[in-house]
Amino acid sequence: MITVFLLILSVIAGVFLGKHFGKKEKLAKNLLILSAGFLITICLNEVFPQVYAVEGSSNLGIFVIAGVLLQMILEALTKGFEHGHVHHHSDHNILPVALMVGLFVHAFIEGIPLANEEHELSPYLLGILFHNLPISFILGAFLFNRKEAPKGSSYPSMLIVALFALASPLGMLLGNYFNPDLQPYFLAIVGGIFLHISSVIIFESNKNHNIDWMKIGLVILGVSLALLMHLFHNHDHVAHHH
Repeated sequence: MITVFLLILSVIAGVFLGKHFGKKEKLAKNLLILSAGFLITICLNEVFPQVYAVEGSSNLGIFVIAGVLLQMILEALTKGFEHGHVHHHSDHNILPVALMVGLFVHAFIEGIPLANEEHELSPYLLGILFHNLPISFILGAFLFNRKEAPKGSSYPSMLIVALFALASPLGMLLGNYFNPDLQPYFLAIVGGIFLHISSVIIFESNKNHNIDWMKIGLVILGVSLALLMHLFHNHDHVAHHH
């Protein structure tokens, strides 16, 4: 299935780039900012309209808030890894087990709504792929470029990469067993996760609160890419959920 292939490929590609270009911290940060602009647009233009198109969706906002809170809890495990905070901590501060659990749960939940997406290359999937690249880049840089990394550490590192790569496909597999009527609730939770991650990246203050034109430009580029996809994507499926 093309969706599973793309999900795994986005992680492997990101890790590969991180392993070889991981020392370029600015590149990782710029990738994150670009993906945040893309993600917040997907969230507001695709995910939320799909959530709120459902009849009796007035209480779905609670699930969006639940997604935000869930991501805050996961970040206690990952120490803000999802928005590039790995360099703020020594490697000992991030327990690989906690990091693994946090990233796995995060990616697993994102995969659940993919089971009921009617288009294989949906904007929601592209949002996840776009978001996977910078996270995998940082993961690759963290796992394979650590100074203190003991010899022979590539084996557990490969295991972490494999688990992260399979998390969303496994979530998607589980999603097939849920009632399709629950789709808006899962989308609402993931919408909250997306909203939290992208807004933290976008609104993180710059040094001395100076205007960072590069950052603004990257966010606009990410937004523009998502809007372009929005224009070319067929939105008939929104009306199907009742």
